[in-house]
Amino acid sequence: MAKAAVATTSIEFEAIDRLEQKLKQLVAVLDRTRADNARAAEENARLRAELDAARGRIAAAEGTGTELTALRAEREQIRGRVEHMLKQIDALNL
Repeated sequence: MAKAAVATTSIEFEAIDRLEQKLKQLVAVLDRTRADNARAAEENARLRAELDAARGRIAAAEGTGTELTALRAEREQIRGRVEHMLKQIDALNL
C-alpha cells in the first residue's frame, strides 16, 4: 500500500510539473504578445505622425498652388493694362 501511495504522489507531482511548465510557456507567450503589441502601437503612432506631416505638406502645396494661380491671373491683368497704356501712348504720336 505504501508503494501505491508513493506512485500516486509521484504521478500527481508529474501532473503538477507539467501544469507548471505549461503555465510558464503561457506567461512567455503573453510577454511576447505584450511586447509585440507595444511595438505595433509605437509603429502606429510613428506612422500617424508621418501621415499628419504629409497631410500638412499637401495642404501647404495646395495653398501654394492657389497662390500661384492668383499671381498668374494678376500678372495677366497687369500685362493687359500695360499693353493698353502703351497703345494709348502710341496713339499720341509724340
